[in-house]
Amino acid sequence: MEIIILGVIILFIITYRLNAGKNVYKYILNQASGVYNKYVPYSYQSVQAKIKDLGQNWTKKDYMTQSIIFGLSGFGISYLYFYSLLVSIIYGLVAILAVPYIAYLRSKRLFSEFIFEQIQVYTTNVIMEFQITNSFVKALEGVYSSNTLEDPVASDVKMMIDLAYQNGSIDQSLDYMNSKYDFYMTRNMHQLFLQITKEGSKDSEDALENMLNDIDMLVEAVYRDRIDRKNFFKQFIQFGIVLYFLIMLIQYMVGSDSYTKMLDMIPIALLIHAIILINSFFLLRGTKYYNENVGAE
Repeated sequence: MEIIILGVIILFIITYRLNAGKNVYKYILNQASGVYNKYVPYSYQSVQAKIKDLGQNWTKKDYMTQSIIFGLSGFGISYLYFYSLLVSIIYGLVAILAVPYIAYLRSKRLFSEFIFEQIQVYTTNVIMEFQITNSFVKALEGVYSSNTLEDPVASDVKMMIDLAYQNGSIDQSLDYMNSKYDFYMTRNMHQLFLQITKEGSKDSEDALENMLNDIDMLVEAVYRDRIDRKNFFKQFIQFGIVLYFLIMLIQYMVGSDSYTKMLDMIPIALLIHAIILINSFFLLRGTKYYNENVGAE
């Protein structure tokens, strides 16, 4: 009977987590199409350098605090399961190993959000500059010289300018930027400017204004989606933590003495380990999803 109860709990955790993952996927798809997109896979060093430059990196104190929280959580939860100091210490140390991974995922998310904001500035300002200069290259030069952009986007805009003068056309410049930042708003804006450049800028004012409105609506959807995702992730983590304490239900149902004897049975012990590991796996998976898969077209 005890094995059946443990098996049901494991099945419940797996079923809930898999369904939650599907709900998250459906939830994101229901948001505005093209809210975010995959950003260029910069090296971990460059991502960390930019996050540090933005003042959003974890300090040694932050790492220490997170390590203590994860270590004590792993120790405390496993102790409720096994009542063994040795096993709890092992679980506590393993939990601490997850801290650098969480920090890495966090950095990638912050960097992707930074890139999106920079692309928003790039597209909006280029359109506004073009409305004054009627030249795409001059608009790029105006945006670059205004210092409203930061690296790496600023350097890529400079590369666009150099390519335009080198090749005598904007085709290579647009291809370069589209390959680096494959966002919905960059592709559409570049396609519009390519059409204007080849067919002339006459009667392009309305098209540019519509493009600005599209960007504004997209950005609004992005920030609304970001808030919704953050709230959903909090609930995801909270329920995951609650699932750890299902072991208290087992102990209540079978009694503390019976539960202690159950721990001496290898199949029971393996099932209990499985409960901890499966729930931990889905928590890490959900964390990875929240920080990496921030929407796609």
